[in-house]
Amino acid sequence: MTIETEPAAVASRRKGPLIAVAVLAGLGTLAAVYGVLGLARNPGDPACRSALDLARRIEPLVHGEVAAVRPAEDARKLPVLAFQDADGRPKSLADWHGRTVLVNLWATWCIPCRKEMPALDALEGKLGSPQFEVVAVNIDTRNLDKPKTWLHDIGVGHLAYYSDANAKVFQDLKVAGKAIGMPTTLLIDPNGCEIAALSGPAEWASPDGVKLVSAALGR
Repeated sequence: MTIETEPAAVASRRKGPLIAVAVLAGLGTLAAVYGVLGLARNPGDPACRSALDLARRIEPLVHGEVAAVRPAEDARKLPVLAFQDADGRPKSLADWHGRTVLVNLWATWCIPCRKEMPALDALEGKLGSPQFEVVAVNIDTRNLDKPKTWLHDIGVGHLAYYSDANAKVFQDLKVAGKAIGMPTTLLIDPNGCEIAALSGPAEWASPDGVKLVSAALGR
């Protein structure tokens, strides 16, 4: 009995260190793989370094009515966001190259979006120019005339109408880690790079909001 069990115990003691080495090697491999995938998802784009610098400069202004805004943490271009204008013509974020934009995704079924819309309209009225535009994209997938009617009824007059009836623009931002829920808002520099992002509503036309956006415009 002793002769049979003793070699088994020795073998067991030898396997312990080998298993530990194998486990550590496996964890190292997984860490390397996920590290590479993380870099692939968040590549540092040299064209976006200035946007990252700007994100750092506006950080002290992130308080009060815009306290939930999150300045960019890496130099990253946003995906190509495609949607339509009021006449059904195709548009994309590239059409605003050379301008700073505040892209907002909203829907009529989203109560916070509806409450936020007058502030976005007022911000466009205050700061809208050849250098800046609030680009509010509706993502209703049903009753496609409802958003236009609703905007008209509440007196929105400064915002141009943009829509994506497939809500693909939301999915694209979700894949990029920039859309969790509605509303979703992104402050984007003239090169299409993220300056800051917000999940949820904000009083964009408040003094806090105007100061933040004005700073992003270098004013």
